[in-house]
Amino acid sequence: MPRKPWDIAFTADRTEVAALRRIMRSHLSTWGLHEVIDEAQLCVSELVTNVITHVGAGTPATLAVSMRGVRLRIEVHDPDTHALPVLSDSALDAEKGRGMALVAAVADCWGVQMRLDRKVTWCELATRLTSPHGHLDDPRVTRAESVLGLYTWPWSHHPSDPVRLGATVTREAVIEAVTDLLHWLHAHGWDGDEALDLAQTRFEGQVASRDVRAGPE
Repeated sequence: MPRKPWDIAFTADRTEVAALRRIMRSHLSTWGLHEVIDEAQLCVSELVTNVITHVGAGTPATLAVSMRGVRLRIEVHDPDTHALPVLSDSALDAEKGRGMALVAAVADCWGVQMRLDRKVTWCELATRLTSPHGHLDDPRVTRAESVLGLYTWPWSHHPSDPVRLGATVTREAVIEAVTDLLHWLHAHGWDGDEALDLAQTRFEGQVASRDVRAGPE
C-alpha cells in the first residue's frame, strides 16, 4: 500500500480545525492506520490551535502528513519564525498552555524546525506497521491486498479532493471484489447471503479475539 506524502493549505482559524480533523481521519482510514486516528486528530487540533493562539488567527498555514519509517509524521507550517512553541508545565485541565503538553503525551517525539521563510512544528506517532508501505502484521489483510491488486480502477481525472477520491476508489474496488465472489457463489449454486452472514460472524469473532489479546493500552 503506497502511503504518499500529502499536504493541504489552510487559514489558521478555529472553524478550520474540525475540517482538518475530518481530512486526517479520512486519509488515515485509506492508509489503514485506524489505530492512530484519535491521536493524530488530537495532534492536528493542538498544532493548529497553537498557530491560532501564538501566531494569530487568519495566518496562512499548511498541514503536511507523511511516513517516516513506520512512524506517522504530522507537520504544521506557518510563516512566523519567532513565535516558538514550548512545552508548558500547565496542568492538563488549564485553559491555556497545554497544547504541546498534550502532543508530547501522545506522540513518540516532536520538535520545531526553523527555515528561512517558515517554521515547521512536527510530531511523530508510532504505528503497528512492519514496513512503511506494508500493513499491520495480519496475513488476512495481506491476502486481501493481493486480491485487490488484480482490479484496475477506471478513474483517470484529476480530483479536487484526492483524500476523498482515494477512499472512494478503494471502497469501490472492495465492493467489486465482493460482487465477483457473489457471482462465483451463484454460478456454483451456493447461497451468497449465507456466505456473507458466515463471513461477518467469523470477522467479528476474529476482531473480538484480537482485541482481547491486545488488552488495555
